[in-house]
Amino acid sequence: MISQIKPVVESLLQPFLDENGFELVDVEYVKEGSNWFLRVYVDKEGGIDIDDCGRISEYLSDRLDEKDPIPTAYFLEVSSPGAERPLKKTQDYHKAVGEHVFVTTYEPFEGLKEFEGLLQSFDEETVEVQVGKKTYRIPFNKVASARLAIVF
Repeated sequence: MISQIKPVVESLLQPFLDENGFELVDVEYVKEGSNWFLRVYVDKEGGIDIDDCGRISEYLSDRLDEKDPIPTAYFLEVSSPGAERPLKKTQDYHKAVGEHVFVTTYEPFEGLKEFEGLLQSFDEETVEVQVGKKTYRIPFNKVASARLAIVF
């Protein structure tokens, strides 16, 4: 049931996002303590603001009320993915080339499971990250997670 919620939410929301120039970054349906949360992360060129989140939340809430795909009570949260935006789709990786990233792997690769550095390239088979003076060509199928990283 939980795995079916994400695609339903995406299909309900995508037309509105497309019409208004927003990008769906991710949808999460998670239980924290005794509460369920439906979290929708959205972005657009130049970033989103609280008014954008409100419009998206209102639209999605109305569609969810109509279709009622979630039988239990939940809290709906719509927000920006933040400065350390996760890289979920291949186009996210392509857009992040030249940015500072944090990548984790499922198993050690060249002795490491965490790589933080400059994303030099991405070709849908390999994620190339420069960490210090060394460059790692990590097979994409070994990547557990990746996100933009803030450099201090």
